[in-house]
Amino acid sequence: MEQIYIGVDVSKDTLYISAYPSKQIWQYKNIPKGIAKTVAKLKLLNPKLIVMEATGGLEKPLSEALHESGLPVAVINPRRIRDFGRAMGLLAKTDKLDAQAIAYFAAKIEPAPRPGADETSQKLERLVTRREQLSEMVTAEKNRLKQSKDELIRCQIKEHIAWLESEIKGLERGLKENLQQNPAALAKFNLYRSMPGVGHILSYSLVAELGELGCLNQREIAALVGLAPFNRDSGHYRGKRTIWGGRARVRKALYMPVLAAIRCNAVIRSVYQRLIARGKLHKVALVACMHKMLTILNSMAKNNNPWRCAETMT
Repeated sequence: MEQIYIGVDVSKDTLYISAYPSKQIWQYKNIPKGIAKTVAKLKLLNPKLIVMEATGGLEKPLSEALHESGLPVAVINPRRIRDFGRAMGLLAKTDKLDAQAIAYFAAKIEPAPRPGADETSQKLERLVTRREQLSEMVTAEKNRLKQSKDELIRCQIKEHIAWLESEIKGLERGLKENLQQNPAALAKFNLYRSMPGVGHILSYSLVAELGELGCLNQREIAALVGLAPFNRDSGHYRGKRTIWGGRARVRKALYMPVLAAIRCNAVIRSVYQRLIARGKLHKVALVACMHKMLTILNSMAKNNNPWRCAETMT
């Protein structure tokens, strides 16, 4: 039987669903009722793969519903779809055409479907996301406090900072309670925390947002997070190696722990000192240390071994 590939263009109000090779298109509202109709329709079609773009969270209700129904789903960086469409000469842009382009991408590229997160991981991810949002607000308010000269405004800012910090503490209590209800997630959390430099915030992020940790090899996990350097060489030109793409929030969560690890973790410190001695820039050395920390955590998760300070550990 002919395999069916599905492309879904997700917007705030509407879901456009296109099937390949039939090129049929359906449209439902992006509300719980519309999502339920979409899932029912796709279950009848039994597609080989369903692909949708990452749209800042708008795609999550549908992707979670599809995962719960056991359907194969891949959420793709929009840049990949856009570049694919340009390469195929698909220059026009409408919601229907986007859905068709995504379905065609699914059929020709066949990206690997990402396994769905369980309910605990989904709850952890929402709590981690909200904590990050509040932390950014605290930073912004503290910056405003430094700049403000008006005493009334300064008092208001201080009160707001205090409220935000109390909300962050409440979210952290919620994170701990959520972990206690899931022994497997708690075991991962404690495993990551055993590495010097890794704090509870990074551990929460890894459990919630990087479920693939321990399931991929070093190169794959580095590329997934966006810590794999890509070369830019062409002809006689030799460009700098750069990192891009991947899960920016995980990279952000790694930044402060790697600064701590340079001070308290002998393995990470030796990597940093060796690169600085070779004349590498501070930022380049930090990214290399983040890569090293991630690959060690991946090895720990794969072998279910807590941290042990050994130069041979990878």
